Amino acid sequence: MFFEFGIKDVIDIFLVALMLYYIYRLMKESRSLNVFIGIMLFVLTWLFVSQVLEMRLMGSIMDKLVSVGVIGLIVLFKDEIRKFLYQLGERQRVRNFVKLFAPKKEVEQTENKETIMPIVWSCMDMAKGKVGALIVIERATPLDDIVQTGELIDAGVNKLLIENIFFKNSPLHDGAMVISKKRIKAAGCILPVSHSMDIPKELGLRHRAAMGISQDSDAIAVVVSEETGRISVAIKGRFRLRLSAEELESILAKEMAG
Repeated sequence: MFFEFGIKDVIDIFLVALMLYYIYRLMKESRSLNVFIGIMLFVLTWLFVSQVLEMRLMGSIMDKLVSVGVIGLIVLFKDEIRKFLYQLGERQRVRNFVKLFAPKKEVEQTENKETIMPIVWSCMDMAKGKVGALIVIERATPLDDIVQTGELIDAGVNKLLIENIFFKNSPLHDGAMVISKKRIKAAGCILPVSHSMDIPKELGLRHRAAMGISQDSDAIAVVVSEETGRISVAIKGRFRLRLSAEELESILAKEMAG
C-alpha cells in the first residue's frame, strides 16, 4: 500500500486540508468554532464506524443522519456558505490579473479622483468636529439589498451633501451611506454587524458595521469616529486605523482603481 501512494494522493490530502482550514477560519470568525469541531468529531466517528469497524447497522444509521444533516447545515450556515462562495469566485482577483497586462485609463482615474476627493474632504471636516459617519463604497459585489434598507438619494458625490447627511441633527446620520457607480445611492442604510472577537474593544458599533460589510462583500467602508474623530477604513475584513487625509486618499485611489 505504501508504494501505491502517489502525487495524486498528496494533492488530494493537501486540498482537503486547505478546505478544512478555510472552513475553520470562517467558523472562527462567525463564532461557530464549537459547532465546526462537533461536526468534525461526528464525521470522524462515522468514518471509523463504517469504514474501519464495518458496523453495518450503526453505519447505516449514521449514513442517514449525515444525509439529513447536510440539508440542516446548509440552512444553519447559509451566511457562511454564501461568504465562502463569494470569496471563491471573487471577480476582483481576476480583474487585477487582467489589469497587469492592460494600460490604465486616465479618464477612469480622473473620474475616481472626482469621487474620492469629496469623501476625503468631508471626512476630514467631520473628524475635526467629531461627527460620526459611515460611508460604504460599492465595488464588484452589488449592494442592492443594503440600499433598500435606507432612503434612496441617487445624487452626485458632493462634500456638502455628505456632511449634511451625517450632521448630528439629521435623521439619516445614524445609518450608513452607500456610494455606487460614483453616485450617492442611499443613506441611513442598515449594515450587517460583525461579531469578530478581533475587533478592538474601544471601537464602536459603526466600526463593527463597517467590518461586517467588508467581510460580506468587497466594499470599502470608511468610518469617522464620533468619540475620537479618528478615520478608519475596513476592506476585506481588515481595518486601517487612524488615517490622515493623505493615507485615506491613497487607500481609496488604490482600491477603487483595482
